[in-house]
Parts: sequence; structure tokens; C-alpha cells
Amino acid sequence: QVQLVESGGGLVQPGGSLRLSCAASGFSFSSYSMSWHRQAPGKERELVASITRNSGITNYADRVLGRFTISRDNAKSTVYLQMNSLKPEDTAAYYCKGGPWGSWGQGTQVTVSS
Repeated sequence: QVQLVESGGGLVQPGGSLRLSCAASGFSFSSYSMSWHRQAPGKERELVASITRNSGITNYADRVLGRFTISRDNAKSTVYLQMNSLKPEDTAAYYCKGGPWGSWGQGTQVTVSS
């Protein structure tokens, strides 16, 4: 049974940082690319960042490029999203996605507000 469990969300002030984690189980984690997505209220879910199975290639949405960093630890079956210089417009539920069937986690809320 594939499970993706996100953690690390919360309330942060503009300019602050958060590190999201997504712990995977139920599949061979190192064999699949992983990605982070986000969805703000009233908006469509959008891709934030992706990483290949060996971390060789990463891709980012233009609006987070230079501020967010995706990484993974295959030994821990975990993918991370380091988010720096956060802006109010980064407020959203953040989801990880991956595995043989493109499974989604339950999401973790990030709120950027003063």
C-alpha cells in the first residue's frame, strides 16, 4: 500500500523559511521521480518542484525558482522541500506526489502571514 505523509507546514512570517518532508512507503522509493505541488483556495493545483530518482535533475516553477529547493534521501524514503524567502502568495496546501501510480499525500498547510 503506497503511503505519502507530508509534514513540516505551519504559519510563518513573510521572509521566513520552512522545510517540508514527505515520507514514502509501500513502493521502491529510489526508483521513482517525486514532486511537490500546491493548491491555494480557489485555485488549481500547480507543480512546485520535481526531482528525478537519483537527484540528478530538478525542476522548479518560475515563481519559486531561487527560493525553494527540492531534495531527497533515498535511504530514508523521504523527499524534502526547503522553502526560503516565503511570500504571502506561497500560502497553500502543499502535496507530494510519486510512486508507480502517481499517488498523492494528504497535504500540509503553509500559511505566510504577518
